[in-house]
This record gives sequence, structure tokens and C-alpha cells, in this order.
Amino acid sequence: MLRIKCPWCGVRDQTEFHFGGESHISRPGPAEEVSDAEWAEYMFYRKNPKGIHYERWLHAYGCQQWFNVARDTVTHEIHEVYKMGESPLSSPKQSKDDAE
Repeated sequence: MLRIKCPWCGVRDQTEFHFGGESHISRPGPAEEVSDAEWAEYMFYRKNPKGIHYERWLHAYGCQQWFNVARDTVTHEIHEVYKMGESPLSSPKQSKDDAE
């Protein structure tokens, strides 16, 4: 089980949280100017890196706040937790899969 440090409540068990998907994704728009291919890319395609991944989490059984987590997908080690609207201290690293 992961132990996640909520920026507001401190360290809690993973069971108190809900995973919200990849962080730092911008919705394309305005809608009338976006192609079907662009909508499909936004809706269905996400990175699946081997290594550091930037994710959104909701403290569902706590303060109800959303925040970001930089987590290693191989070891599940959490490298950083930061509030929505903030930037990570370390910039997203390019994975081996992204470089190919």
C-alpha cells in the first residue's frame, strides 16, 4: 500500500485517496475549432512511462482536495507532492519510451 502525503492533512494510507489520472494536461479549445483527432488525443491517449509519472490525486476520505504527485511507476516511490496550480520542483523527466 502506498503512503501518500496530502499537502493539507499529512501522510495517510492510499485507501483515503482516488487516482485522478495524468497531471498537467490542458484541454484543447475552443471546442468548435478542435478537430476530432485532437479531441481523441485529449480524451483517450495518455503517457504510460516507465519511471517518473506526474499524477493527480484526490483526498476523497479526508480534506477533499486535489493535488499532484510525482511517482515512479516501477518502484512506486513518491518523489514529490505539490498543490494544484503549483509546478513540480523537478521538471518532468523524459522516459526511455518518450525518447524512442
